[in-house]
Amino acid sequence: MSRLAVAMTPQRAADVISADARRLMEKRYEVSWADEPLTADAVARLATGSDVLLTSWGTPRLDRAIWAGGGGPRVVAHAAGTVKKLIDREVLDQGVAVFSAAGRIAWSVGEYCLAAMLTLARRLPLFDTAMRAGGWKQSGFRGGELTGRRVGILGASSTARALITLLRPFRCDVVVYDPYLDQEAAAALGVRTATLEEALGCPFVSVHVPDLPDTRGLVSARLIERIPDHAVVVNSARGPAVDQGALLEQALAGRLFAALDVFDPEPPQLGESVLRCPHLLLTPHIAGDTVDGHLALAGYVMADVADWLDKGVRGPSFVDPASWPIAA
Repeated sequence: MSRLAVAMTPQRAADVISADARRLMEKRYEVSWADEPLTADAVARLATGSDVLLTSWGTPRLDRAIWAGGGGPRVVAHAAGTVKKLIDREVLDQGVAVFSAAGRIAWSVGEYCLAAMLTLARRLPLFDTAMRAGGWKQSGFRGGELTGRRVGILGASSTARALITLLRPFRCDVVVYDPYLDQEAAAALGVRTATLEEALGCPFVSVHVPDLPDTRGLVSARLIERIPDHAVVVNSARGPAVDQGALLEQALAGRLFAALDVFDPEPPQLGESVLRCPHLLLTPHIAGDTVDGHLALAGYVMADVADWLDKGVRGPSFVDPASWPIAA
């Protein structure tokens, strides 16, 4: 029987491992569970002699020494998002298979983006503010619809692809800016490629780029000024990708609507006018954080681990070393 080490606190394990996933893990593997405190040394001891190491948020960065001399687990399964802060790229070159639940989190993010678009399109925060002030029917503004509208997406990441899937019933005209997305791949997604300016010229814009040197400041103040009046802008990706001050200024002026789940820096220091602005939907980096989504994370990666060990099949959660430079 293969050995599985669970390198996460009991609290985190309860958060990301469903009862069904736990039963399947204990049926297939000889499982070792971590205790607190979860230190780097404790993780190294757990990893020694294990075939699979299951990690999540709160797991200390994995020391390359774990794999010194050809030892260490041959599989690392991360029941969380990016693995760049967890493991060194060189470890993958040693033949260690790494899996990430980022693809499952992407669905939660996609739902957030859809919800934010619909909320702001219908001007729900404006109506909510008016009613709390004693108002009723409003003659100064009306809500709009998402159906049939053009949506510009920045980055063809897994979160973008989840949103694209969710947008299909709305029959939107979706255009995507991504230097790595060719027309053939775009057609397979049911979208069209676009320049950055074209994508930002849509009445709905959603940002899905990773935090890389090339994406920081991607949506500049100059480009924000060219976004159409009354457009809805959603950023659930990375705060540095957007000129936050310029976007907030346009929302405060009433020209744009924006849903911000990420900020630069985090947590942000927001003024009273921003906090009271009904053109803004502000959330504390929780787009991918849901009860259902978290409980599915371990099962998501461990299903692919089983296919990898049994058949050598790369499932959707497999981290391709070739994609490391452009991954989130």
